[in-house]
Amino acid sequence: MRFVIYGAGAIGGTIGGRLYQAGHEVVLICRGAHLDAIRGGGLLLRAPEGDFRLPIATAGHPREVAWRAGDVAILTMKTQDTEAALRDLEAAAGVDVPVICAQNGIENERMAARRFARVYAMLVALPATHLVPGEVIASAAPLSGCLHAGVYPTGVDPLITEVCTALAGAHFHCLPSADAMALKHRKLTLNLGNGLEVITGLRTWGAVGAVGEFAARLRREAEACYKAAGLAAVSPEDYAERVTRHYRATEVGGEARTGSSTLQSLIRGHSTIEVDYLNGEIELLGKLHGVPTPYNAAVRRVATHLAARGAKPGEMTLEELVAIAGG
Repeated sequence: MRFVIYGAGAIGGTIGGRLYQAGHEVVLICRGAHLDAIRGGGLLLRAPEGDFRLPIATAGHPREVAWRAGDVAILTMKTQDTEAALRDLEAAAGVDVPVICAQNGIENERMAARRFARVYAMLVALPATHLVPGEVIASAAPLSGCLHAGVYPTGVDPLITEVCTALAGAHFHCLPSADAMALKHRKLTLNLGNGLEVITGLRTWGAVGAVGEFAARLRREAEACYKAAGLAAVSPEDYAERVTRHYRATEVGGEARTGSSTLQSLIRGHSTIEVDYLNGEIELLGKLHGVPTPYNAAVRRVATHLAARGAKPGEMTLEELVAIAGG
């Protein structure tokens, strides 16, 4: 089995780097200065136990990969880039290549299932950073994160079991899980604070006070939408037992993680960020099922506008955002 990591930034670079360290054949598909840096000097994987320079094979586009039987494509790009990536992947690899969506949100699998015969959902709970070309920081210990996966929309099969076994031997907690989408539904509620972090510059994971209350409102709207839509999500307690207790974010080289993947996109100067498929997913569910989502709608709208005009994190106060949400 060869792993083709499509979109090898923080998440893809960490997954690909760890698989390569474990002896698996890996190809990283990436672009721009990041691609040039890896081709020139290998991928620099920085982890709590040290720095590793990894001479992993690279490609700038799926058509540059000589696809063969036994290849598995792991998608790790942001959701706003998925549709174009899937078109290119289908043209290069055909519809029979297994596609694993190691991405936040819950829309990627639906997009992939329109094109590919075998689609898999993978939970991504993996603190990582990519701000410097050619470098990714895997900032979790004792494992690099949790990557439970299953057949989309439900179930397990021999292929995903083999993939999970490989990842479990490559510094991840990874089990074949028939309810991978229910895990991803819970993870989505945790990612709803990413846009809030972009707007206010304030950390939201585990936040208390006014920030914590705003984040809680985002999650309550999501829970109401899930109930109305009939979408199953594992309980917070089940998620903690199966996912978060197996790793912890830690410093690498004396530095803590920069922030969420959405914040990192803004810092790197991207004009589009993933909130349309995080907070926007809840906003869409609310519209479809008659559930008000003013807080998620406000975060999606404001964060999207800030990214489009090249703003820096923290350009709006929490109080200003609350006023926009009508709270």
